[in-house]
Amino acid sequence: MSDATVPVIGVSSCNAPIGLQTFSIVGEKYLLGIINGTGGWPLIIPSVGAGMPTEELLTRLDGIMFTGSPSNVEPHHYAGPASEPGTHHDPRRDATTLPLIRAAIDAGVPVLGICRGFQEMNVAFGGSLHQKLHETGKYMEHREDREAPLEGQYGLAHTVTLEPGGVIFEAWGRSSAEVNSVHTQGVERLGNGLRPEAYAPDGLIEAFSVINAKNFALGVQFHPEWKVADNAFYLSIFKAFGDACRARAQKRAR
Repeated sequence: MSDATVPVIGVSSCNAPIGLQTFSIVGEKYLLGIINGTGGWPLIIPSVGAGMPTEELLTRLDGIMFTGSPSNVEPHHYAGPASEPGTHHDPRRDATTLPLIRAAIDAGVPVLGICRGFQEMNVAFGGSLHQKLHETGKYMEHREDREAPLEGQYGLAHTVTLEPGGVIFEAWGRSSAEVNSVHTQGVERLGNGLRPEAYAPDGLIEAFSVINAKNFALGVQFHPEWKVADNAFYLSIFKAFGDACRARAQKRAR
């Protein structure tokens, strides 16, 4: 395989204090998800907010993954009520990812959003979020058991029903799959121009695609990056994303 066919995929990062300094961090599972699931190579995008050379960045990347995070999108971005005191936010990540999502999709850069990244995509397209699904009285329990080992927290939790003709349905070739469930927030109002791709048994939207996107543009609420090589359904999503990124890499190399 030539270097031109190894896509370089940007990965959104979080800001986290470690000691007396702030670090840009990304969960290793996302980096390994790209390496093992797409055959590409991850490049961490620092979430510094203003000043990012967006156009130049997009011309050099073959795809972008917007990752999950311990933090939540600040609710003022979707006209939501103020978060409960102590809620973990990352305003510089919001300032980086929300405009970058729209810019990447408009530029035809393949995009995959996972968990917070999925929620960011919904907000970027004008949607809103439930901040605490478990307090709405409408949905099943979607949070992980934090007392369980990590394998249990990311274990298969429920079925999703896939919409025929969608990106995930075409990649997987079946009408349902089993997924993990490691989230507190979820879609309240779906953003403009987004198409539901998968539903949980309680009707919660678990995935969507961008209807008029020039390239692959998918968001998923679950975590397909988790040991992606060991799960055929998760791998099908990463393979479809990777194929789109590789096609862009080959086009850029011409």
